[in-house]
Amino acid sequence: MVQENHLPPLRIVVVISGNGSNLQAIIDASQSKLAVEICAVISNRPKAYGLQRAVIAGIKCHTIDHTEYSGRETFGAKLKQTIDQYNPDLIVLAGFMRVLSDDFVRNYPGRILNIHPSLLPKYRGLNTHAKAIAANDAYHGASVHFVTETLDGGPVIVQARLPILANDNVESLAQRVQDQEHKIYVEALQWLSQRRLIWSDGALTLDGKPLLQPIVINSEEVNEPQIV
Repeated sequence: MVQENHLPPLRIVVVISGNGSNLQAIIDASQSKLAVEICAVISNRPKAYGLQRAVIAGIKCHTIDHTEYSGRETFGAKLKQTIDQYNPDLIVLAGFMRVLSDDFVRNYPGRILNIHPSLLPKYRGLNTHAKAIAANDAYHGASVHFVTETLDGGPVIVQARLPILANDNVESLAQRVQDQEHKIYVEALQWLSQRRLIWSDGALTLDGKPLLQPIVINSEEVNEPQIV
């Protein structure tokens, strides 16, 4: 898909570990409103269902089984070699459940995007839904952020925030959060594909204005952002 302003589509490689629901949301959007070219899908798990989603969509797939590598560095070297053959503009982590080595991340400054199921900086790492319920939080959600060497610590672009309901359990909360993930990930990719969102010299800008805090979406719909 070529954008109306004649910018070329954003070339992306998507890296997954599991079901690939965010991948599917990106695939679906790329066939209509989202100006990205999904060059390849890579999984560290050979049986990840997301690979089947990619095959159905006619996207090239690679499996790099992390259990066959001695550590993050050797796995990361193989991942880099596989990604680099596509020369992507952006690496999109979509349910990728491995911690990347610092060396890998430094190869792609400002070019790795991730979605994390919490309102960062709260609850980095795993089991975020259980942690939010255990803490009696009023709200939970998801965050789209750039990746740095700090785990789940890069600049946050957009967050979906939703109330934790009295009858929520880990499974129901996870599903409600995931439904919002699909929306905000596509929205963040849209801003990047339109070159509206830029991370340069440690600063985020959107439409040429500093983005000093994440855009927070409180409703079921993703609206145009309010820029600080």
